[in-house]
Amino acid sequence: MNYTVHNQTIDLGKGREVTIETGKLAKQAHGSVVVRSGNTMLLATAVSSHEPMDVDFLPLTVDYREKYAAAGRFPGGFFKREARPSDTEVLVMRLVDRALRPMFPGDYHAGTQVMIQLMSSDAEVLPDSLAGFAASAAIAVSDIPFDGPISEVRVARVGGEFVINPLRSELEEADMDIMVAGTMDSIVMVEGEMSEVSEGEMVDAIEVAHAAIRTQCEAQNELAKKVGKFDVKREYSHETHDEDWKAHIMADMYPKFYEAGKTGATKEERKNRFSELKAAFMDAMSDEDREQKGGMTSDYIKSAQKKAIRDLVLNEGLRLDGRKTDEIRSIWTEVDYLPGCHGSSIFTRGETQSLTTLTLGTKQDEQLIDGALVRKTEKFLLHYNFPPFSTGEERPLRGTSRREVGHGNLALRALKPVLPPVEECPYTIRLVSEILESNGSSSMATVCAGTLALMDGGIKIKAPVSGIAMGLITDLETGKYAILSDILGDEDHLGDMDFKVTGTEAGITACQMDIKIKGISFDQLREALEQAREGRHHIRKAMLTELSEPRDDYKDHAPRIVSLEVPGDSIGAIIGPGGKIIQEIQADTETNISIEDIDGKGMVEIAASDKNAIEAALKRIKQIAFPPTVEIGEEYEGKVKTIMPYGAFVEVMPGQDGLLHVSELDWNRVENVSDILTEGEMVKFKVVGRDPKTGKIKLSRKVLLPKPEGYVERAPRGDRGDRGDRGDRRRDRGPRPERPRNED
Repeated sequence: MNYTVHNQTIDLGKGREVTIETGKLAKQAHGSVVVRSGNTMLLATAVSSHEPMDVDFLPLTVDYREKYAAAGRFPGGFFKREARPSDTEVLVMRLVDRALRPMFPGDYHAGTQVMIQLMSSDAEVLPDSLAGFAASAAIAVSDIPFDGPISEVRVARVGGEFVINPLRSELEEADMDIMVAGTMDSIVMVEGEMSEVSEGEMVDAIEVAHAAIRTQCEAQNELAKKVGKFDVKREYSHETHDEDWKAHIMADMYPKFYEAGKTGATKEERKNRFSELKAAFMDAMSDEDREQKGGMTSDYIKSAQKKAIRDLVLNEGLRLDGRKTDEIRSIWTEVDYLPGCHGSSIFTRGETQSLTTLTLGTKQDEQLIDGALVRKTEKFLLHYNFPPFSTGEERPLRGTSRREVGHGNLALRALKPVLPPVEECPYTIRLVSEILESNGSSSMATVCAGTLALMDGGIKIKAPVSGIAMGLITDLETGKYAILSDILGDEDHLGDMDFKVTGTEAGITACQMDIKIKGISFDQLREALEQAREGRHHIRKAMLTELSEPRDDYKDHAPRIVSLEVPGDSIGAIIGPGGKIIQEIQADTETNISIEDIDGKGMVEIAASDKNAIEAALKRIKQIAFPPTVEIGEEYEGKVKTIMPYGAFVEVMPGQDGLLHVSELDWNRVENVSDILTEGEMVKFKVVGRDPKTGKIKLSRKVLLPKPEGYVERAPRGDRGDRGDRGDRRRDRGPRPERPRNED
């Protein structure tokens, strides 16, 4: 054995443990660990180049993949191998990335890659709760510069009690589900969904999570000490600074940016003004300074601009667009903007605008989630699109970005708690938010526009949901800080926090917090949540001036859905051989029909824009599921199913056919059945009996027709008269002669 294993164990209580192990796998990575809880095992690796890239930021890549073999499954698709990441994997990547990124030194520019792979799964142990912990541990046992460790935990409230890293079965009963990341001292990331909880309850949950985070950070430090990597990190020099030149630029540009920030200009006007100030300074530089100091000049100018804008807020409470710290931008809304959609809305706040559409579909439109761990269907979909023109940019479109996936998921989690139950709203619901303008808080605009689109489409949501993005400006030297409501894009870029909070009047439904500094205090968190609550209420009131409650009914062109429960043993008859019956009903009535077996009962869903079409389909399905008795002597009308030389089979009732014999077609002799009937036509008939052997229903058409004058009915075959006693013909012939035998 050419390896030495080091490990550390964390007690989660109730007989559950988490172990970290290093030294056995992936030893050529700069850092690698295996994290295990139950049968769930994650392999996390960290590698960082020894040479910097020619960039002024950290080129960090976080990758998370769930191996199908971990759950004993084959991947879908022709090649039967893992391909591009699923939305679930992308969301985990974002959770880990956002927690790790602030903890790297600001002047570290080496390409860095963190990979987390699910190698073994446990049906009850959720791997995303361990991914951030595993990633940080891999860095902790490496020589990569890092101001951590950090950890991530899931905290849920189950039965009124907070549970750290709950089991999957426990999470199904939770009314809070929050992922929290932090260091030993503070919180750096929060994301989750809740069932309208208060701000105080949310803070309580985060405090419980932070206690678990500290324990996991201590375990990482102990493991790093065992490996010999605690406080032993590589030396690097990725930036060369000229402090005198930096001070010169600060002295020259800071007051200019400070004054420009006071104008309360629009986004475009500010951009142009700041660009003009930068260009003027660059033009005034000597050729010698440009050659010797040009490399860092742009960064120093950005630093002067950032400090000026931040100081303007801290010193005077003024923001770039002239607002106060707790002031919300102007709002206007419009619903039913797109008449062809099932619901639509425009939500505009300042220079951020979302056009959101609602589409209602049937069970056949549900999204199939076929991941390594989960195979299910979703009835609620929300897609967020961020085209380049929304920020006045030109760039190629390369598919859905991770950011779009993340923002869409946040808006979905915000709205999901207020949707009506399936029993009241059987639709598959799809919201699509098109961001047409963006200057901060576009995901929150999506939440607001989504609420209005749902109400415009007649969806009876429990309560309107509004959302707001909060910011933070801090000065560590003076201790000053300012919390900003409804942040701009520049305030997000230049600030220290992006904290999105959504909720109803009753409480919070979702949140997402990203911190660019080493963390924030719980006092700052409480203040931010209280200010966010006031902002949400203001926004919600502005929204409801356009549409105060859901419309009484769906749009005229929206599909109507009727659900019906039928006996489980009738499912096969409704579907028919090869789906023949159900396909025929759909074609005849122009409806969409789905049926599934739930606990031995058949659940039928019929959808169409025409109410009469639904009624027609419903009638035929009821006739099959609850068949009426075919009465002999009664008249019916049915479709000719099949023509044979001896007659035609006619549908008496759905699923029940009868034989219309050629002799029962007409009073006159019929040579060819096709001379009278064609397949698919409707024909009237009378039930005249049943075959005693086969039970087949006997039909007659001619009895409903007038009998021709002079018609003489032929005698039945069995009534041709007594033909006399013909005797025993065999006896009269005498004995049969014997045949000679072949005795060869």
